[in-house]
Formats: sequence, C-alpha cells, structure tokens
Amino acid sequence: MSKPTIAQLAQTAGLSVSTVNRLLHGTGTVRPETIERVLDAAGEIGFYGLGALRERKRENLTHRKLGFLMQQSHRPLYKMWADAIVAASSRRADVVIEPDVVFEDDLSPEAVAANLRRMGETSDAIAVVTADHPVVSQAIDELRSRGVPVIAYVTDLSAASRAGFVGTDNWKRGRTAAWFISQTATGPGKVIPLIGSNRYQCQDISDASFRSYMREYAQDFHVSETFLTHEEPENAYAIVRKLIAEEPDIKGIFVNGGGISGVLRAVREQSPERQREVRIVCSDVGPETRRGLTEGLITASLCHPLDRMPEELLDVMLRLIERKDTPSVEQRIVPFEILTPESIWT
Repeated sequence: MSKPTIAQLAQTAGLSVSTVNRLLHGTGTVRPETIERVLDAAGEIGFYGLGALRERKRENLTHRKLGFLMQQSHRPLYKMWADAIVAASSRRADVVIEPDVVFEDDLSPEAVAANLRRMGETSDAIAVVTADHPVVSQAIDELRSRGVPVIAYVTDLSAASRAGFVGTDNWKRGRTAAWFISQTATGPGKVIPLIGSNRYQCQDISDASFRSYMREYAQDFHVSETFLTHEEPENAYAIVRKLIAEEPDIKGIFVNGGGISGVLRAVREQSPERQREVRIVCSDVGPETRRGLTEGLITASLCHPLDRMPEELLDVMLRLIERKDTPSVEQRIVPFEILTPESIWT
C-alpha cells in the first residue's frame, strides 16, 4: 500500500496543496485553525509527516519567556512549586513557554530586587514569591515602566505597580486552621502560632484571621504571642522544643509558614501521650508534611494546590503581557486544599 501523498492530505483537509506545502516546509505563516485541520487530516489518513507537522505547529505558535523567582532552594516545597510550573508550561498547547526558574536563598529585599531587575532584561513577565518591602516595590515599579508585568505569587505585595496576584484566600485559611485546632483539641489550653515573617502578607493575614476565629468561637483557648521562625526549620525546632518543655498545656500549633520539619522534629521527641495532645495545622505540602500526616502528628495541612495554582498563574501572566497598559491589578484566588491523615495520598 502506497504512502499518502501531500495531494491526498490537502484533499482530506479541504485545503490547497500550496497551503499544505507552506506548512510542511515552514515557508510562510499559517493560521492555527488551518494547522489543526491539517493535523486532523494527517492522523486520519496516516500521513508519514505527522511529526514534522506537529513541529511546524509549535514553531507557528507565540513564544514567551516567563520568569519565576522562587526562594530557598533547599526547601522541598519551593522545588515542588517550581516543578509544577515547568510541567504546566509544557502542557500549554496555545503558546510555547520558556520558563526561567530562579531560586534565591538570600531572603533580603535587596537580593530579590536585584534578581527582578536582572530577570526583567530577558523575561516577558515575572512571577515572584517574596516578602513585602519598599525596595522590592521600587524594582517592580521600574519593571512596569519597562513594560514587564510582575505578578505576586502565593503572597501578595503592596507595590502599586504590580500587575496581578495569584494565591489563596488567606483570611479563610487562618480561620480554617483555628477551626481545626479548636474542634479537634482534647480540651482547652494554649495555642501557639508560628510565622515565617511579618512581611509575608499571606502569613500576616492568616495570623490575624486565626486570632479572629479563636476570639469569636474558642475563648477557652489562650492564643500566645506569635513566634517568628524566619522560615528556618532549626528556629522552629528550638521554639517548639522550648515551649513544650515550659508549657504543659499546649493544645495546638499553627505553623503559618516554613519550618514544619523543625516542628515535627520537636514533637517526635515527646512521649506518644504528649504527641496525641498537640494538634498541628500547617500550610506545607512537601514530603515532611506528608510524613507527618501519615504518622498522625499533623491534624491538617491547608496547602496551595500543586496543579491548579501554576495553571492559573500562567493564564494571568500571558494575559497581562497582552494588556501591559491596563492600570488595574488582576487577582486570581484559588481555593486551598485541605489534607488530613485520612485523605493524604502516599
């Protein structure tokens, strides 16, 4: 049986031979809907050049270079977020995305601002996870003036020139954490909130709403001052280890930021009876959190969905590239996931 010819392909697609040749040889622009017609026809008749046609389709698409500034390369959570962004970029069928993922271990605003300016030289748009600070806002202002939109990811920023925000409802997240602790604790006692930094808006809002719920519905519990971990597990370990030794009536810990591995380490050092008395709620979804859920040490994790978050982020970034002159800030709120020991997939 002879191989299908270009003429047969053109006839099946309802197009001229010259149009099909133009697509096959990349000698001119072909509309996306025309490419789809040719691809469908090629699959139908078993045309030998299907791979070449798919490559021509890719070449014909818009190409975008998107920058993603993450933090703390040693934290599995950030690696998972980065991997999810890269995977979501490769799944896009309407545009070719070249993701440029940068990890910054120096959390100072000066380091973040320097990275933003450098990435802005080659990126069509940038998404950033960072603490809120005037130095960062100034860098975002500069990029906006150069036509590079910056989107706050996970935690919002106060920069007036930011183009958008993609994250969860942090007010609901804090109140949900308070609900879990107050409803599952063995009795009234002390509750300890931990926060990575007061300049992470997502954490600051969750801390306020956590306290709001406890004041409203759980007045028998005493919510202590908020302890600062600076996103470091060792700091979280030292804080929790000391508090458990000094406060026998601790009933709950809200890990509102990084440091869950340090918290779990401190709790694992306690007797099984003591472990069962402490309810832990966090916002991580990394391997340590999954292990803590499996062990029953974590009551719930209120985390960012790994699939939907990057998909929403890419949608916002691509749209804002085309709408650089819009003065409004686009917000995309994604529902957080709730993982418990009974719902976690291992």
